[in-house]
Amino acid sequence: MTPGARVAAAIGVIDAIQGGMPAERALTNWARGARYAGSGDRAAVRDHVFDVLRRRRSSAALGGGDDGRALLIGALRGQGIDPDAFFTGEGHAPPPLSEAERAAERAPEEGEARDLPDWLWPRFQAALGDGAGRAAERLRHRAPVTLRVNARRMTRDAAQAALAAEGILCQPVDDITMALHVTEGERKIANSPLYLSGAVELQDASSQAAMEALDLPEGARVLDYCAGGGGKTLALAARIEGEWFAHDASVRRMSDLPARAGRAGARVRLCETQELCAFGPFDAVLCDVPCSGSGTWRRGPQAKWALTPEVLADLGRVQADILAQAAALVAPGGRLIYCTCSVFIEENEHVVERFSSDYSGWTPVFSRRWPISATGDGFFLAQLCREMNDSNQP
Repeated sequence: MTPGARVAAAIGVIDAIQGGMPAERALTNWARGARYAGSGDRAAVRDHVFDVLRRRRSSAALGGGDDGRALLIGALRGQGIDPDAFFTGEGHAPPPLSEAERAAERAPEEGEARDLPDWLWPRFQAALGDGAGRAAERLRHRAPVTLRVNARRMTRDAAQAALAAEGILCQPVDDITMALHVTEGERKIANSPLYLSGAVELQDASSQAAMEALDLPEGARVLDYCAGGGGKTLALAARIEGEWFAHDASVRRMSDLPARAGRAGARVRLCETQELCAFGPFDAVLCDVPCSGSGTWRRGPQAKWALTPEVLADLGRVQADILAQAAALVAPGGRLIYCTCSVFIEENEHVVERFSSDYSGWTPVFSRRWPISATGDGFFLAQLCREMNDSNQP
């Protein structure tokens, strides 16, 4: 595909997304109908689409409209690229810009330049203070790619050297023991022997840092209550000897975990909800709860435009319910660990404060935020300790 044809394909995908289709489904539908497109073409179309989704408001201003064509024009202008280089009308490229399209360009206003819905900006300010602007700007750019080196398999230095030999260049992430920030060759990771063997895993740097911050005793029985793919369990199992259990409301989300755990040299027992009481109580229960994902919107930017105040309030209720359910599985003297990839106070500090207020016998022992940065997503973690003589059940 020519560069212009890739832009034309991206316009069609964006129009489908604007019509209400999830971004990944729209991209998949296009790829299935474009058998001629190679991997480089698919990657380029995806990049165009996600550049628009991250900067939809500013792209609409710069492009003079909110359909796929205008948004792509605006996104290119926002990157300092002349749209005329792609909008040539030659071959499969989109038609040249009209005089009306050239005249429609305008500089984004302050709210548009942040590329957030207006109702969310006060929440960013309340949660992040002076860092709100930096966080919003980070969300306008592509997310970093970070690997976690499996300490059971090799050292970080050895992994860095082996990856470099494969054309995957990385830099160590400061203050995170096993993290490598990929600076070149990220699309080679999926076929890397180190990745396929479990020597390295894709995992955000902030998530890695949060798991390193957990002080769990050797031999602990640990339940990952909202395990998903199980990345946090594998990160903990790589550095702590323990018994590992994983649960998720959707068992299907954990389908790849046994194979991943096997490659990583870890043993993780998958649990269905009705089995948890039989396996418990646990020394620690980790709750990486469903959330807005606002700290990860570089990766899933469609979510920031879909979120509403009502959905945010519903998430808060779900988070509180999960925390109460998980707390009942913690042994006296054990730890309840709450985390999200959200930046909002409503999903973080407020949830923990309400739990501490509603249920006696729990002592907060640790709370920390990780900011949206050049190497990591926004992340929140809190630990509560159950009193040894606590017999109350949430």
